[in-house]
Amino acid sequence: MSPGNQVMRVPEHLRHHHPRDLSHARTMAHQAVQFPYRAARENLAPQADHSHTSLTWVRLDGAFGDTFLSQALPVETGEVHVAISLVPLRLLLVRQNHVDQALDLTGTTVDAATSWLDAELEKLGLKPGGLPQPSDDLPNDVAVVTDFESAVSGELETLSAWFGLTHNVLSDFAARNDGITPGPSPARCWPHHFDMATYVALEAGDPETAKGVGVGLSPGDESYDQPYLYINPWPHLPTEGLPDLPSPGHWHMHGFVGAVATGDAILAAPEPVDLADYVDQVFAESRRLLGA
Repeated sequence: MSPGNQVMRVPEHLRHHHPRDLSHARTMAHQAVQFPYRAARENLAPQADHSHTSLTWVRLDGAFGDTFLSQALPVETGEVHVAISLVPLRLLLVRQNHVDQALDLTGTTVDAATSWLDAELEKLGLKPGGLPQPSDDLPNDVAVVTDFESAVSGELETLSAWFGLTHNVLSDFAARNDGITPGPSPARCWPHHFDMATYVALEAGDPETAKGVGVGLSPGDESYDQPYLYINPWPHLPTEGLPDLPSPGHWHMHGFVGAVATGDAILAAPEPVDLADYVDQVFAESRRLLGA
């Protein structure tokens, strides 16, 4: 284990639902986080890296627990955030870590939730987020969601636990590597792909060519229909001659070249996986392969 690491063991309650059984809950949650995304897109100055629409993972006061929180939207009385809690699945307006307004999404249509949020934003003097636009270009299984079903509450709890564990791992990892220049970004959730990640910039310059490593969690996508941890060196590595990875990782080579540890591989490992130690080992190997 690297010096200063916290041991990041996988909580037993992640086994309540198999990682491959979370896809339906994932599509519901992925659609839900479009509400804070669209509110931020319409009310904040665009940033080149789209970070104005990114979400942070916070624990709110009261009964709402871990929550995806938009960037702060300025209003006359200060600022407000649009947020999504997964357990229970609710759309929130938040001020100073307290919930001002809440809409239970279970059994609610996307159109009804959109109308509710737009009305609340307009009361605050903000622009409405509105319905999805063609430029949103969401995955097909997310784009067709028209209402939020009640049958996925248990799966949402497990999905939330994957995000919570990942946030702890990424925040700890970024803190340990804050001496790198330019260094790691904050751990953020990106609503389009619904992944949570930090990016460690290893050199300055054009981000299209400057070396770096992305470390994050996808809750599942067209590559793997389950949560998976990824560590992606940039620019992409050649696929020939890649070294063996520590368990439970393997090299993914289709669409991107990176180290992947799927949820089922993490849970099936013969020894409990310390994710902090795993991330440190693969990150160090990624730097070596990049020559950075």
